Amino acid sequence: MCVSNLRYKRPTADEGKRMKQLLGYLTYRDSRDKGVKLVAGQERWVDHGMGGSVAEIAQRCDDLRSQHVLTFSLVINPNPQLIAMIPHEHREQFVRELTENVVDGFFEARGLDTGCEYAYVLHHRESDDPQAPGLHNPHTHVVLPGTVWSEEHDERINLYFSQSRKVDHIEMLHDVTEQHMAEMLDRYVGLDWERRYDALENLREEQKQITVAKPHSYHISEDGLQIPFWGGVRQMDEENCAVGYYMPFVDDEGEVSVQFRPVAVGLDRHYATQLSAVVAERLHQYPDDHLRLYQETIRILLDEEYEDIQPPQPTVERSFDIDL
Repeated sequence: MCVSNLRYKRPTADEGKRMKQLLGYLTYRDSRDKGVKLVAGQERWVDHGMGGSVAEIAQRCDDLRSQHVLTFSLVINPNPQLIAMIPHEHREQFVRELTENVVDGFFEARGLDTGCEYAYVLHHRESDDPQAPGLHNPHTHVVLPGTVWSEEHDERINLYFSQSRKVDHIEMLHDVTEQHMAEMLDRYVGLDWERRYDALENLREEQKQITVAKPHSYHISEDGLQIPFWGGVRQMDEENCAVGYYMPFVDDEGEVSVQFRPVAVGLDRHYATQLSAVVAERLHQYPDDHLRLYQETIRILLDEEYEDIQPPQPTVERSFDIDL
């Protein structure tokens, strides 16, 4: 539902320099490939006691550091598939509210009634999931200090994150995140969001069943291997479908699984299904590398608004160039 990753930097000169570089990166970029235009009078950072600029936050991190920690950084990244259920104009507010609820709720669960200082910045990027690239993926980066005020000790004490059998703060953080994510989806999407999400997953499994049949054709790899593929579709969200192909892929751990790769997205599901079937049927007429032909034929037919396929016509949001 939502990923919450925690990192920290030590109070050394090198780590202090990297911390300032990180703050600058978070301020002026939304992703590695996308910069941000700053608007005068519009603050990038949301200040909850750690400052609202790179210089202020860096100084607060230095002032509130512990012997072993200069700063903690936390990423709160909701599942883009669930974000897609929220109206676009409400997504930014959703992620901001989620961030504040998670941070405040986590320290409350830890028994730190006074809470903890923090600052966060909201980023907008597109998902990099190869099966569903381009989905809106708003997320936040949170900066926390190395110490926290303790009423019991009447002074600041080291902020730490234990992962022992007795107390696992990382698991606690994940639990708090999931709890608030579910509660907020009830409010922003509706009490039926789980049923709708399950229905979407079931539809994707049905669409993938095309891979049980005989492959439509084969892609010839650089090593001369024949790799089977199936022309098909995959529902991106409740409104938009993609046309593309299914093919075996090897993951980082060496496991092989059949996955989808889109050629064009933003299509009506019935139109995409008909388009894929028409193109797959044409493959039998050609002896060459059919995967490249399949991709190019889809793009050509979309450009021509192919007359043999019944409306509704597609509204293509984006097409993808696949490096084979």
